[in-house]
Amino acid sequence: MERSVESDRRSGEASCAGSLSARPDLPRHDAHDLMAGGSTAEIDLDGQIYTLRITRAGKLILTK
Repeated sequence: MERSVESDRRSGEASCAGSLSARPDLPRHDAHDLMAGGSTAEIDLDGQIYTLRITRAGKLILTK
């Protein structure tokens, strides 16, 4: 499915057909890139380690 994003520069709003969120002002990361070929990655936030996992159903789970 192809995604179409249209931005209104005057209002700063964006609409997207085919996606729940199209926020060009936010960084977007591909989950598979974060996993480096695996299904699990550790994320460090201020010394706290979180585990991000892709399930067999293709969902993301973040645990502490």
